[in-house]
Amino acid sequence: MSAVKPRTFFVTGTDTGVGKTLVSAAILCAAQRHGLTTVGLKPVAAGCEGTPAGLRNDDALLLQKYTSLPLLYEQINPVSLRLAVAPHIAAEQEGKRLDLSRLEGICRASMMQRAGLTVIEGAGGWRVPLNARHFLSDLALALKVPVILVVGIRLGCINHALLTAQTIHGDGVPLAGWVANVLEPEMAFVDENIAAIESRIGAPCLARIPHQGDMTDRVGDVIESIAGQIDVESFLPG
Repeated sequence: MSAVKPRTFFVTGTDTGVGKTLVSAAILCAAQRHGLTTVGLKPVAAGCEGTPAGLRNDDALLLQKYTSLPLLYEQINPVSLRLAVAPHIAAEQEGKRLDLSRLEGICRASMMQRAGLTVIEGAGGWRVPLNARHFLSDLALALKVPVILVVGIRLGCINHALLTAQTIHGDGVPLAGWVANVLEPEMAFVDENIAAIESRIGAPCLARIPHQGDMTDRVGDVIESIAGQIDVESFLPG
């Protein structure tokens, strides 16, 4: 593989629980297979659990596992919230302030590590509020990084995917690609739904993830499998 310039992507989803962390980890894994150094960031995480080392989030810990540079947990997840609700609500309840400028500064500091690939995972969907003035999408705008959209394939996914993509395009942010993650095992016409999105969304499909069921004891295997689908060179120009 030819030398690749450091590149950063912001991963968002059509909703919460659609597999953003799974996809983010798989992209990092695929990049490592191509010989790239990697950094995975989760700037804001809700639903954290108390540990002797402080609040920890399972998604952020998974990203840390696939981060090849020696970053502290606090660099990967600078804002940890205990309540498993929308971040701005959790922050209000916990007496914390989510500041866009601070998050941008933290992300830029990590980006200056100059990993071959940096993935910044959002929380929930594209228009999740950060505070009274900003959305988490404003972080992607401030950082001027392209977006990868994870689409949860279930009833209603065409509308959710196209509306989200339209908003991303409308915000002036490049949509580098999208990933189809099948969430409902009994969903009818899966292929037709994915085809409908693919022909209209205006970005390449980077991977298609079949329904996985319970991944408790096989998360690593699933990530390795998804990573095998992702052609890093297709969206990471040299």
